[in-house]
Amino acid sequence: MRFLVEVSVFADVILWRRKNLTVGILLVTLAVWLVFERSGYTLLSLVSSVFLLLIAILFSWAKSAAILNRPAPPLPELHLSEEMVNEVATFIRLRVNTLLSVSQDIALGKDSRLFFKVAAYLWLISFVGGLTDFLTLGYTSLVVILTVPALYESFEDHIDKYVILAYKNLHQLYVKLNKEYVSRVQKWILEKKKLS
Repeated sequence: MRFLVEVSVFADVILWRRKNLTVGILLVTLAVWLVFERSGYTLLSLVSSVFLLLIAILFSWAKSAAILNRPAPPLPELHLSEEMVNEVATFIRLRVNTLLSVSQDIALGKDSRLFFKVAAYLWLISFVGGLTDFLTLGYTSLVVILTVPALYESFEDHIDKYVILAYKNLHQLYVKLNKEYVSRVQKWILEKKKLS
């Protein structure tokens, strides 16, 4: 039940049904993005600086508390249970093994279709990575996630009409290319196999 409530809140934010929250998220992320862009900080350097400041404050507090006979700073007991670590390790191990198995299939040429998909996605990531930095990509992705679904919900009929039209045109192009080029290549390959 709790999961459904969280999904509902998430959907409400994305579809702008909770406008104040959505606008707040956009404004906060815009402010963070502007601060990072203008200051020249990177996320790693900012996190490092914040942790350094936190450690220095806690260290000074603990030392001054000992000198002044005051209580030490209240810190919760931080530890990981063995059960939690084992669950996370099992989850990661399964995912890594699946990734390695798929990678091996690609490397050994067992799945050509997957190879071309992976190559296309890696090229796309490389291309987009060359155009922008990670922070800008994250901010742009958030803006897209928060605007595209709401725009689609508002103009669903018009968008569907154009998507169906584009699909029909692309399908006609695919049939034409398949007829003219792909079938020729397949025939050529079959002829080469027969001659071998």
